Amino acid sequence: MELKLNDKRAVVCGSTQGIGRAVAQELAALGCSVTLVARDEEKLQAVRRELPARDTQRHDYVVADFSHPDELREKMDVYLERLRHVHILVNNTGGPPGGPLTEADASTFRKAFNQHLICNQTLVQCLLPLMKESGYGRIINIISTSVKQPIPGLGVSNTIRAAVANWAKTLSQELGPFGITVNNVLPGSTDTERLRSLIEQWAERDGLTPDEMAEKMQREIPVRRFATPAEVAAAVTFLATPAAAFINGINLPVDGGRTSSL
Repeated sequence: MELKLNDKRAVVCGSTQGIGRAVAQELAALGCSVTLVARDEEKLQAVRRELPARDTQRHDYVVADFSHPDELREKMDVYLERLRHVHILVNNTGGPPGGPLTEADASTFRKAFNQHLICNQTLVQCLLPLMKESGYGRIINIISTSVKQPIPGLGVSNTIRAAVANWAKTLSQELGPFGITVNNVLPGSTDTERLRSLIEQWAERDGLTPDEMAEKMQREIPVRRFATPAEVAAAVTFLATPAAAFINGINLPVDGGRTSSL
């Protein structure tokens, strides 16, 4: 099984913490050169220093705020002027604030739409010519199990992530003839800062302590625990390898079996 990513380059978004950081580490461990993308330059530098680098691996970063898609395009265009190849794109952005749909205003929807769908589209348009030229392309979107089963209390997130999933499926059909695959990884409850913040929010809403809320949530997962970022990253990294060449257009839950749908 061909799992090595030597001489490949990946662009990994949201890569200074949580799942994005774990993905960058896993890709680098398989020989891939990684371009980190996030808005905090100090954290980007710290993550770049910790990535394994052997032989021809060269890691770097782009400072960009996904709240501003036009700025993201400008920065990527400048960065790509000095690159000959990009083979892998991992789209990963923090979720919108929680809350019911009836309390979400239009600006919250617009911001989430820009940060997720528009920025994903921007990056694909920037990187697609290099993928086509290299004859190798993997686009992997880290979304959520809410694509299959909406999560109560995350109204805007449920809506936007479903849009991203449909965008990705359409893209997989358009790009398949070029040997470029597009897949979605759907994390369930994963031990990240985002989950800890939601646990505190939901615990306060339900009159529980954060520990009680976490235990309640874990009882709903067949394996009775949360995922680690590395476990989600393992699925993302496999989809980036040559071994996954015939996997295209899928939604892959990494949720310990919690999602009820098939």
